[in-house]
Amino acid sequence: MPSATQTAAKPAAKLFEFQSQLPKLPVPALSETLPKYLRSVEPLLSKEEFAKTKKIVEEFGQSVQGRELQKRLEARAAEPGRANWLEEWWNDLSYMGYRDPVTPYVSYFYSYKDDKLRRKPTQRAAAIVRAAWAFRALVASEELAPEMARTTPLCSHSYKYMFNATRIPKKPSDYEATYSLDSNTHITVARNNQFFNLDLVHNGQLLSAAEIEQQLDRIVERADSTAAVPVGVLTADNRDLWADNYQQLVESSPQNAQTLEKLQSSAFVLCLDDTKPVTREETHRVFWHGNGSNRWFDKSLQFIVCDNAKAGFLAEHSSMDGTPTCRLNDYVLDQTLNNKVDLGSTTVRSDLPEPEPLRFVTPPKVVRSIEQAADRFNKTVGQHQLRVLQYEAFGKDEIKKLGISPDAFVQMAIQLAYYKLYGRSRATYEAAATRKFLHGRTETCRSVSNESVAFCKLFETPTASPQDKVAALQAAVKAHGAYAKACSEGKGVDRHLLGLRLVLKPGEEKPGIFQDPAYANSCHWFLSTSQLSSEHFEGWGFSEVVPDGYGIAYTIRKDALIFHIAAMKNDFGLNSDHLAHYIKEAATEMRATILAAKLAAGPKL
Repeated sequence: MPSATQTAAKPAAKLFEFQSQLPKLPVPALSETLPKYLRSVEPLLSKEEFAKTKKIVEEFGQSVQGRELQKRLEARAAEPGRANWLEEWWNDLSYMGYRDPVTPYVSYFYSYKDDKLRRKPTQRAAAIVRAAWAFRALVASEELAPEMARTTPLCSHSYKYMFNATRIPKKPSDYEATYSLDSNTHITVARNNQFFNLDLVHNGQLLSAAEIEQQLDRIVERADSTAAVPVGVLTADNRDLWADNYQQLVESSPQNAQTLEKLQSSAFVLCLDDTKPVTREETHRVFWHGNGSNRWFDKSLQFIVCDNAKAGFLAEHSSMDGTPTCRLNDYVLDQTLNNKVDLGSTTVRSDLPEPEPLRFVTPPKVVRSIEQAADRFNKTVGQHQLRVLQYEAFGKDEIKKLGISPDAFVQMAIQLAYYKLYGRSRATYEAAATRKFLHGRTETCRSVSNESVAFCKLFETPTASPQDKVAALQAAVKAHGAYAKACSEGKGVDRHLLGLRLVLKPGEEKPGIFQDPAYANSCHWFLSTSQLSSEHFEGWGFSEVVPDGYGIAYTIRKDALIFHIAAMKNDFGLNSDHLAHYIKEAATEMRATILAAKLAAGPKL
């Protein structure tokens, strides 16, 4: 028992406690951004091209137009009531106004470790639902502590779009709809391309895991005994086509509007898939896109459980980046895999109502639209190749022992692998969080530097000594760390340059810096990369962002590195298998080289 003189523990901060104290996203000075931009494009250009670009950039920095655009951007940032100068632009350009299908091009997924305690799929699903509901309760009560970067609080704004939220299609730009957490205590369950409404509160009491499991068993039995038109595949379509079909669906019957409202207002979707994936590629494909029909891709959260109890999660990216959903899923898995989850009573109440089928009226014109959407979905996912590399030689713990930041190590392994495959370095995007700022989201960490190119070249030079190779690696890692730190401070180059472009008025001449081919080339992401890590994940993933590039999502675990490598099958000759081979080779060589250099240096005195 604590003594009377002990200081009481400081109460945990509430979710939105620091929002009013968060700084606003800064507008960097031109004198900061332009030299940084030049350093980032230099390794991508020939000497002649760089000399031309350097002259253009310096002229822009000294021009009346450059100063005027900077002034306009600073004025926008200072407007009273504006939380973030970038927010509206970014959300529209990158998400709501983007018209390609959200799957596979926008959404991202997590693949879960197996639950050894729960082999029955509906049993595992019920435990996941209970754990997710506990997290939702923390969000609803705002008792969830805000995320912190060491001692710095991060913005919690995106948690408002986590539960009971959906993207809704509209021309020319979609929008996000949110619903009351208090009055919407139901989830949507998908099975066999059909949707069911399952209220998790009965007579004022939350359903226990045993009760949820029974309700899910009822849904599986009912759905598997009937067939339905797969309306969900409409959400996998081009956004303009989906917007048209959404209106067609609503206009076909008042019942459809009611069904949509029930589905869209639900806390989240639980997808019970009838597949039994085994390999990593099979499981990643299920969670990335599935069959296109047993999903509602517009919903912010979709938990997925297969018939062999493999499980995962799919997020709609428009209003939430990865760190909040990673936190949610890490919580759910910590609770379920470690048997911490409160499952409630084992007694199943006898008066539970049957889950309610969510029925759509589908006249012939709607059915034709659905068939066409399904054809487009199948073509799109069929154009994608995927390789999952589970590298188990070492992970975060060993990399730290080598004296290198784990993220920087992986980024340089990717750079070296690409160099081995193509003989050159190309523009690389790594997502960097800017959530220490109010409504902050991301900045682009440009992973290619003069130092990273020198590192790749030296590692591919057989006569170079281990000591020289390690020195080059350390220089590349240092450059990467410095750029990443600048990004987290809101001082990368990509968002600032985007802002300068967007404050141009109609009819004004585009500055030379944006007409220079070097600008477009340096933003053409041949490698789009991002890290989200949990010891409970078997990887995560997303797609490429350009037709001639790769999307690489990686997880750094204590004992392993997991890479999801996606690319298109097209005339560019991309090969995810080959890139995976070289990532493995690069990581192995990097570690071996560091150990060789240490051995050559001898024991420390």
